[in-house]
Amino acid sequence: MDASALAIRRVAIDTWRENVAYLRRDCPVVRAAGFQALAKVQVGANGRTIAAVLNVVDDERLLGPCELGLSEDAFERLGVPEGHVATVAQAEPPPSIGALHRKLAGERLGRDEWLALVRDVAAARYSKIELAAFVVATHQYELDREEVRHLTEAMIAVGRRIDWRAEVGGGPVVDKHCIGGIPGNRTSMIVVPIVTAHGMLCPKTSSRAITSPAGTADTMAVLAEVELPLARLQQIVRATRGCLAWGGTADLSPADDILISVERPLALDSAGQMVASILSKKIAAGSTHLVLDIPVGPTAKVRSLPDAQRLKRLFEYVAARLGLALDAVITDGTQPVGRGIGPVLEARDVMQVLAGDPAAPQDLRQKALRLAGRVIEFDPDVRGGDGYRIARDILDSGRARAQMEALIDAQGRRREPVRPGALVHDVAAATDGIVAAIDNLRLARIARLSGAPQVPGAGVDLLRKVGEPVRAGEPLYRLHAAYAADLDFARRFVAQGDGYTLAPAPSAAVGTAA
Repeated sequence: MDASALAIRRVAIDTWRENVAYLRRDCPVVRAAGFQALAKVQVGANGRTIAAVLNVVDDERLLGPCELGLSEDAFERLGVPEGHVATVAQAEPPPSIGALHRKLAGERLGRDEWLALVRDVAAARYSKIELAAFVVATHQYELDREEVRHLTEAMIAVGRRIDWRAEVGGGPVVDKHCIGGIPGNRTSMIVVPIVTAHGMLCPKTSSRAITSPAGTADTMAVLAEVELPLARLQQIVRATRGCLAWGGTADLSPADDILISVERPLALDSAGQMVASILSKKIAAGSTHLVLDIPVGPTAKVRSLPDAQRLKRLFEYVAARLGLALDAVITDGTQPVGRGIGPVLEARDVMQVLAGDPAAPQDLRQKALRLAGRVIEFDPDVRGGDGYRIARDILDSGRARAQMEALIDAQGRRREPVRPGALVHDVAAATDGIVAAIDNLRLARIARLSGAPQVPGAGVDLLRKVGEPVRAGEPLYRLHAAYAADLDFARRFVAQGDGYTLAPAPSAAVGTAA
């Protein structure tokens, strides 16, 4: 028997989109090959091979000396049962390693190099360490617009692509997306029911949150299943004209999903990566028309109007060359949208808007209507300028709410409602005043420290918005957490700064605070 042949053992460790192999330090293969921890190895079984990062184990209870442990990602990717014999060898460098080194040095890559690089990323031939270096390099050395185009094309080519032409008969397949960075900005969950109630096809796929306390997929997951296999997603869209799903299970841009898993802990979201990520997934999902929300504000991702206009032009350039009709809208990003920050609290705001609840946040309603109107104007039968009125009528009539309920049922309604975290703490104003500014980044960080989005009920509930008066001792916002440690982390961070700026106000104005 080959000395490098070992019995596979499923170690059941989630390494989040990285293949990891485990060997005992006293394993004959480790001694013979001189393997060290974090070495890259090639694992082969039943005609299939995967690249993996090696972890060396000293605990005899975890593995036998002739066993090969595989993480959940590696086990699933190799696709053979436990006990099956596998071989382990030194891994060959990925074919695109030269292109990776060139990019780390700040050099420009061509179309073929980007395609090779993205293929190797999607095939998990790079470790998280190598990918982190790549992500930092693309952030430090800004990609030019042709590189962004080539990266986007490569991401599309490597994943699946859905074709809805039979469903729309030449009509538009629409979508709406926000570049992110504004807490509570859950307009997509209102736009999709409105535009699908209008009769348009809107297969909305979203990523999980990267640096925010919740993404659209995280928030929709509070209400319904979002991890839908491609065949199921297509079935839902054909039945309801839309969906609100996570794009990862549909395998639409697998390289992007892997890169996002590295960007998240680094809290990086460079312009080139952002454009390629968003447009590749929209085109792969079959969209032909996209409304893009670019919020601008001092604590948003985009801090100034000139920066927003540059980003808009980059999106428009790449979209035009890939055949995607794009309407980029620059919006107000000076404060959070709605009241809730965190999946459950944001889902509450969305459902209040759809239900026409008097307590619904009006800024979320108005922004969603504005964006829905722009999407509806992609309909060739709608005159320019009529979209907002049509969207408002659909929302006010209850049709959008009924459509949302149909989407929830089609995707799989959650049997038990998820509640806001039971542990609460009110953050009070130190002085009387008028709210002059709210720091998006700080509020997002506070919500994440409270547990969001991993704990759906965690987050921040805003009780005062910009322009509203408050008295000393009255609450600015309420923290929700499910675990005492999370609440303590958030409270300690709040003690360093609550994220609110108050301006002096006449006593009469302050006295009107609710």
